[in-house]
Amino acid sequence: MKVEFDRDTCIGMFQCVAEWDAFEKDSDAGKADLAGSEEAEDDVFVREVPDGAELDAKFAARSCPVDAIAIYDDDGEQLIP
Repeated sequence: MKVEFDRDTCIGMFQCVAEWDAFEKDSDAGKADLAGSEEAEDDVFVREVPDGAELDAKFAARSCPVDAIAIYDDDGEQLIP
């Protein structure tokens, strides 16, 4: 499973931070950061979801009010949003 985070779309509500500890609050920028991620394209960050964190990752994606977080299964199919 993979998570993709569009930091440019993020509006800094930080619900994702409350749902999954891979997301961290960047108060200076007013945005969240996805720890351990790589920038796949401009302001879009990607990382694998570790075993045991799938549910937290899904909750983080569902909690985002602007759909800045997408979850993909191992076949590349988008699950959320």
